[in-house]
Amino acid sequence: MARIAVLTVSDRASRGEYEDRGGPACEDWLRRVVTSPVEILRRITPDGRAEVGAALIDLADTWAADLILATGGTGPAPRDQTPEAMADVISMELPGFGEQMRAANGRVVATAILSRQGAGVRGRTLIITLPGSPNAIGTSLEAIFAAVPYCLDLIGAGRIETDPAIIKAHRPK
Repeated sequence: MARIAVLTVSDRASRGEYEDRGGPACEDWLRRVVTSPVEILRRITPDGRAEVGAALIDLADTWAADLILATGGTGPAPRDQTPEAMADVISMELPGFGEQMRAANGRVVATAILSRQGAGVRGRTLIITLPGSPNAIGTSLEAIFAAVPYCLDLIGAGRIETDPAIIKAHRPK
């Protein structure tokens, strides 16, 4: 059974001042699209490079997540340090994920160009950073998720299957 962690990055949500909408949006999307058995863990962490980096390491190394979706902290505000935190903890960047997500969101809203989402690999864990907006999360995942199952295969992570009526996973023959 694959393990997927959803990490919400938000100072306000971590203090209980703001309802986390990004984490539930990610989980709902996954439960609609992924057809194989998965365990999903949701966690909230404050913004900031050290905090996000520590949470990513814990989820990848201790909880043994196959996939981590980190939502929030990808904009240009001073506390938005999710991309930097991910860069600190990965061994390999996968820039095509961020390029594809920005392009897809750019067709919806002009401010998508401000987003710094991306992806990388830590051991046998694929980490994908997403915007915090539930709508942008859906647009982002729809744009990239066909490549996620094969990426997980390539890095030795748990296998996931998708509903081909929603997202047809691409695995070369």
